[in-house]
Amino acid sequence: MVEPAHKRHDLQTSADLERVTDYAEETEIQADIGTALNLVEGRHQKEKADQALREKELARVVIKKDDVDLIVDEMEIPRSVAERTLREHKGDVVEALAYLTN
Repeated sequence: MVEPAHKRHDLQTSADLERVTDYAEETEIQADIGTALNLVEGRHQKEKADQALREKELARVVIKKDDVDLIVDEMEIPRSVAERTLREHKGDVVEALAYLTN
């Protein structure tokens, strides 16, 4: 059975419209994905910058070797953890010990 010309035209128009709609949706989705990736990358960069700044601030804190030794001996933790904890508590051995025991 041969379809009338207007029906074939309607089917072709529908198919064309579907292709245009699909293209527009795909383009919109790709733009949304690009925006989302840029946001995530921006946040990641900011977090890295904040972390680097925090590490610089901690490196400037003066700590005593005797305090590090005391924490390492008493708490039986690695020296690096003792040093970091002391730096995070501005060199205050009492606060560092209290933090480590809680």
